[in-house]
Amino acid sequence: MSLQKRLVAEGLGTALLLAVVVGSGIMAERLAAGNVALALLANAIATGCGLVALILMFGPVSGAHFNPVVSLSAVWQRQLSYSVCVWYILIQILGAFAGVAMAHTMFGEPLFFASEHVRTGWSQWCSEFLASFGLIGVIISTSRSRPAVTPFAVAAYITAAYWFTSSTSFANPAVTLARAASNTFAGIYPGDVLAFIIAQCSGTVAANWLFGWLYPDVSQLAASDVSA
Repeated sequence: MSLQKRLVAEGLGTALLLAVVVGSGIMAERLAAGNVALALLANAIATGCGLVALILMFGPVSGAHFNPVVSLSAVWQRQLSYSVCVWYILIQILGAFAGVAMAHTMFGEPLFFASEHVRTGWSQWCSEFLASFGLIGVIISTSRSRPAVTPFAVAAYITAAYWFTSSTSFANPAVTLARAASNTFAGIYPGDVLAFIIAQCSGTVAANWLFGWLYPDVSQLAASDVSA
């Protein structure tokens, strides 16, 4: 697949993902009449369903990363080159902001407006570490054992992580950056973004180390056996 097609898939997929996350958050908050639990449930279900559809849609083209830590993990696993990873991350960030703009436009909000939703502290950072650790673990383990179920496993994990993490599981630096430009249900105060991204990257490193050991790449093992 050409790099151009892969980048279009990553950018469009990330944009649609953010439109789902932010748009469903706005709709849920408006319809829930102040019931935060109900709004979070609606937001989580919409995100999980949208994620399955988008991974199935764009997976054959670009791998459907939609997430810089997933792309960095692919570099770690020798599935993506450093140069392509840089392009992936850039287009993911641009796509994420485009998705926020889409959601705001659909609901009559300003195109971008800084979030005032404070998300900080050790509990939030630990949540982002664990959310990212689990996400990468799910991707590595299922893609190497039962690749056909990977889209569903990823979506199921993210849906669950909305509820078992205090941060509601961003687990994505591009998403985190873009959600700082949305003062809605899904937003995050811009000053809290850096700590979230550090926690996400830390969880990614830990997951790559552990799950790369638990689920060794069969093709690499075969190559090493041949060379031996």
